[in-house]
Amino acid sequence: MIAAIVLNGFRALRRDRGALILSFILPVAFFSIFAAIFGGMGGSGTPRVSVLVVDEDGSAVSERLVGALLQEPSLAASTHPAGKKGALVPPGYTAAGAEAAVKQGDAPAALIIPKGFGAHPVALGPGADRTPIRLLHDSSDPVAPQMVAGILQKVVMTALPDAMANVGMQYFERASGGLTAEQRKSIESAMSRVPVNSAGQSGPQRDTGFVALDVRDVVGEKKQNSMIAFYAAGIGVMFLLFTASAAGGALLDEAESGALDRILSARVSMTTLLAGKMAYSALLASAQLTLMFLWGAAVFHLELFTHLPGFIVMTAATSFAVASFGMLLASISHTRAQQAAVSTLIILTMSALGGSMFPRFLMPETMQKVGLLTFNAWAIDGYTKVFWRDEPVLHLAPQVAVLIGAGLVLFLIARRFARRWEYS
Repeated sequence: MIAAIVLNGFRALRRDRGALILSFILPVAFFSIFAAIFGGMGGSGTPRVSVLVVDEDGSAVSERLVGALLQEPSLAASTHPAGKKGALVPPGYTAAGAEAAVKQGDAPAALIIPKGFGAHPVALGPGADRTPIRLLHDSSDPVAPQMVAGILQKVVMTALPDAMANVGMQYFERASGGLTAEQRKSIESAMSRVPVNSAGQSGPQRDTGFVALDVRDVVGEKKQNSMIAFYAAGIGVMFLLFTASAAGGALLDEAESGALDRILSARVSMTTLLAGKMAYSALLASAQLTLMFLWGAAVFHLELFTHLPGFIVMTAATSFAVASFGMLLASISHTRAQQAAVSTLIILTMSALGGSMFPRFLMPETMQKVGLLTFNAWAIDGYTKVFWRDEPVLHLAPQVAVLIGAGLVLFLIARRFARRWEYS
């Protein structure tokens, strides 16, 4: 009897495709996504940190340091903007150019090696005479500047061993009361034989402070709780997708109850019906996002009212895209249960890949590119431009174009699948 009950349960599960998807496919899909994200962060798969390097000193010491940074496997360092294939290499970054690039989001950090660095590159102990390297960063990526600062100390130890040894000798001479001429000559001879590793590939990463750093946030230094916009966009888009899915599912309820046939027989075309339901879904999504950002402004001091034009544009484009997505899910599903299961799988997968659950800038490069296949990624990037980088509305053109273009394509596909209701 128990065996018969168990077999009957599995037969029912096999017939219920929605429950089958939620029981087996969704866990495997989520495991695969997060394994690809976090599994690629160890060993050789560690994502490299992009950093711009400017050498204002031009000394032999600074050139060796720049060379070591360019060859450091943990960094994606560059001294000039990426040029077009086959074109001449563009001129190198200046301090102002590197700062502008960080503000625009081209890289999360920049290192400016100032004039005079070669004369006093390293020192041991606080308060020593040394020329600090400027580290400019964008605090929307809180991990990058810390990694760059730590890796820089490691590279200095491996790329400038002679400078390290020279400073060590000065400290030793000061503590011992002085060296004889013969002792100094012997030490200098030994130092000349110290190998210089310009690749900076050996030695553990340690924040020993051999190089002084002047750290400055060039994007968020005058902002309060600006990351609230990032979280509001990420969480908001994920729930908008669920809302749009539920709103689109009303079509299936009407089809099952027979109400859809009565609506279509009243001289209402399927195109008009889909457009009307999509407009309702888009307005509902806009209201939800507006409420979320108003709450963020009232409680978490989000700077909403100084960014209203960009907010309105991004909210309209995002709401249109998710509304079309809801119509597509409804039109390709045959039952409400099937639609609920499929939408849960797709929405949670999109949210995981697109940055709603885990910031994309912490993902491996491949996963970041895959995330661009989702609405979440484009919406979050657009809201980041508005609230974090203070960019004008015209700079939202790529994000708005993708969201509206994808929305139009999904609506046309939904209209195609909805033909079955016209002939049923």
